[in-house]
Amino acid sequence: MFNQHTVAPEVLERARKIKLFLMDVDGTITDGGVCLVSLPNDGGVAEMKVFNSLDGVGLKLAKSMEIRCGFITGRKSPAVLQRAQETHVDFAYLGQATKIEAFEECMEKAGVSADEVAWMGDDLPDMSVASRVGFAIAVANAAPELKAICHYVTELRGGQGTAREVIELILKAQDRWEEAIPLARA
Repeated sequence: MFNQHTVAPEVLERARKIKLFLMDVDGTITDGGVCLVSLPNDGGVAEMKVFNSLDGVGLKLAKSMEIRCGFITGRKSPAVLQRAQETHVDFAYLGQATKIEAFEECMEKAGVSADEVAWMGDDLPDMSVASRVGFAIAVANAAPELKAICHYVTELRGGQGTAREVIELILKAQDRWEEAIPLARA
């Protein structure tokens, strides 16, 4: 997925320290589309999201390798909670108007410092957390303003396996990728 030899040494150094990987949802582990479906009987609305299976494997690998993960998103979505449960992420904060408070709570609960945290986002609301972490990541199709302050820009666009790309980068930087591979075999 990613070639360690094309990544700047300072990026690999940041990735070596990571113990907690937090991310936005819409536009990072989804393509950013929000599909709202009208329900005919009660007139309610359901939300549908599409998640990439590569991210699922990556998040489960991170958990197996003792890298804690979490979602911090502005939307409230049962689909995100379901995905958090399926992938065994440690933290799922939904409906966050600002992400800093949830970020700080995740750091405290995980017992890590800001330089041991990676954050991945795609848009302007992600800049506040990106400017505080040790390893800030923007997806390939992120807002230029976010890309400008991040340490790494993924090769993949949001929703195409970006979490997996970043987890692979982190584990390779930590010389633990080969140890992780057998844990993913079905």
